[in-house]
Amino acid sequence: MPVARSKSVANTSALTSQLGIIRILEVIFTCVAFSLVAHEGSTLRDHQNYGDWCMFAWCFCFAVTIIILVVEFVGLQHRVPVSWRNFPITFAMYATLLCLSASIIFPVAYIQKARPYGEQRGYRIAATVFSCLACLAYSTEVTMTKAKPGEVTGYMATVPGLLKVVETFIACIIFVFLNKYDYEREDALKWCLAVYCICFILSLVVIILCIGECTGWLPCAFNTFLSAYTLLAVLMYATATVIWPIYHFDSKHHGTPHRSCSGNHFCEWDKHVTIAVLTALNLLVYLADLVYSARLIFIQG
Repeated sequence: MPVARSKSVANTSALTSQLGIIRILEVIFTCVAFSLVAHEGSTLRDHQNYGDWCMFAWCFCFAVTIIILVVEFVGLQHRVPVSWRNFPITFAMYATLLCLSASIIFPVAYIQKARPYGEQRGYRIAATVFSCLACLAYSTEVTMTKAKPGEVTGYMATVPGLLKVVETFIACIIFVFLNKYDYEREDALKWCLAVYCICFILSLVVIILCIGECTGWLPCAFNTFLSAYTLLAVLMYATATVIWPIYHFDSKHHGTPHRSCSGNHFCEWDKHVTIAVLTALNLLVYLADLVYSARLIFIQG
C-alpha cells in the first residue's frame, strides 16, 4: 500500500526574502551584543541599572524577532490573536528605539565613564558596534515595511502609527527620570505628571486597539478619536513644556537656575534638564502626529 507523503508547508521566503534576511541579521546582531556583555557579567553592576536595561533591550528584541521568524516560516500569521499587518512593524519600531538607547547608554556608562582597558574594553566596544548594527537593521525593517503612498495597510505602518510608538517610548524615558520629589512640592508640577500619564495611556490604548484589531469598539469613528486625542495631547504637552522648566529652573518659583552639583555624575539638576528636553521633544512628535493625522483624514475623505 503506497505511503502518502505530506507536503511541506514551511514558508521559506520568510527567511530568504530581503525582509527575512534583515530579520536574521537582527537576531545575529542582538545575540552577539548580549553574549559579549554576558561574557563579563558581574562587572556591569557598578553603574546602577544601566547594564540591566541594555541586556533587556537586546534579549527582548532577540526573542521577539525569533518568534516573528518562526510564525512567518510556519505560516501561522492568520492564527495568532493579533493583527499581523500592525504587530511586526510596531515591534520593529520599538526595537529600533530600544537598541538605539542601548547603543547610547552602554558606551557612555561602561566605556567613557568606567574606562576599561585591555580585553574588557574590546568586548565592550564590540558589543556597542553590534548594538548599533542591530539598531540599523531594525530601522531598515521599518523603512521596508512602512506604508507606501496609496498602499492599503495597517494603521501602525503609517507615519502617525509609528509616531505613536515614539510618543510612548519618550514618555517611558521621562518616567524613568521622575521621582516623587520632582512634582510633590507644587500642584503645577503634578499637572505635568498628569500630562505624561494621560497622553502615554491614550497612545498605548491606540497601539493596543490597532494590534488587537479592536478599533471598532470605539463609540466614535477611529479617525475622529485620533484627531481629537492628538489635538488634546498637543495642548497638554504645550502646557507641560512651559510649566516644567519654570518651576525647576526659575528662582522665583523655588527652582535652581544653575547646576549646583559637582563632578561628572548625573545629578538631580541634570535629570530635570533631561525631562524638560524630552517634554519639548515629545511635543514636537505630537505636533507631527497631528499634522499627519489631519492629512490622512483629508486624503481618505
